[in-house]
Amino acid sequence: MDPAPHCFADALRAAIADSEITLERVAEQLRARGTPVSLATLSYWQTGRSRPERPRSIAALGHLEDLLGLGAGALRGLLEAPRPRGRSARRTPRPLAASAPWADTAEFRRLVAELDLSHDTAITRLSAHDRIVIGPDRAKTVQRTRQVLRAERDGVDRLVVTGWAEREGGAPPTLTGTRNCTLGRVNVDLRGGQVAAELLFDRPLGRRETIIVEHEYHLPSPRPIAYGHQRVSRMPVREYLLEVRFDPRALPRYCVQFTDVGGREQVRALTLDSAYTVHTMALDLEPGRHGIRWAWGTPEV
Repeated sequence: MDPAPHCFADALRAAIADSEITLERVAEQLRARGTPVSLATLSYWQTGRSRPERPRSIAALGHLEDLLGLGAGALRGLLEAPRPRGRSARRTPRPLAASAPWADTAEFRRLVAELDLSHDTAITRLSAHDRIVIGPDRAKTVQRTRQVLRAERDGVDRLVVTGWAEREGGAPPTLTGTRNCTLGRVNVDLRGGQVAAELLFDRPLGRRETIIVEHEYHLPSPRPIAYGHQRVSRMPVREYLLEVRFDPRALPRYCVQFTDVGGREQVRALTLDSAYTVHTMALDLEPGRHGIRWAWGTPEV
């Protein structure tokens, strides 16, 4: 029998007993934080009859740890699956199909077909850092992206990046190269709100040479209220950092990070720091969807 449920159940039961908080109060507080868990489910968790498995349940664990005075990951860590071994551990991630993340796959294929993707597999993405700024109107004001890249052959001189509108039918963002790159060909799909563009490096790279590339996305006005940000990664990334900074006049009720690789989503609750920022970091990021989403409370009058 799998011992993990009992380990989790024992830890949860002991934490509830030590905190002297009733299950009813725990359920009430989780509901207030936007990650509701029923009283019956909490009872099943602490007796070992079941354990958190759904994304919504996983998202509640961060708040549950906080309510019970536990360290971050104290309960979540007991649910982690063992690290892959053998053949699966040595598997090389395949690139995500270029059209996979977008609804209008035919249009996206047309966009990238006009661009030069031949350098994709000759670039190792050592790190990527997305920084999102949310204004007092609850809308994204700008996205700044910084990447550290390594050429695996001589002559690599560009990178293709993509973006899309914040809402269905909205206008796509505009791009600006801000460090060691300029815009090459840009293709825009106004109907689908998608954009694909070449970032041309200042000069061709030699084999094993690294470069720091930075660019920005600017959203057209009027900007819609934002409820999250995701990176749809077509290629593996060694290190990925996503930061979302909120204006202190417009703070979310709660935030969660999510990862969706191969159709399986994993979710974990996040906490704002003293700079009104949440972040998520991943190592050896596989192609898929990775991001942060949040919920807003009632606007202050």
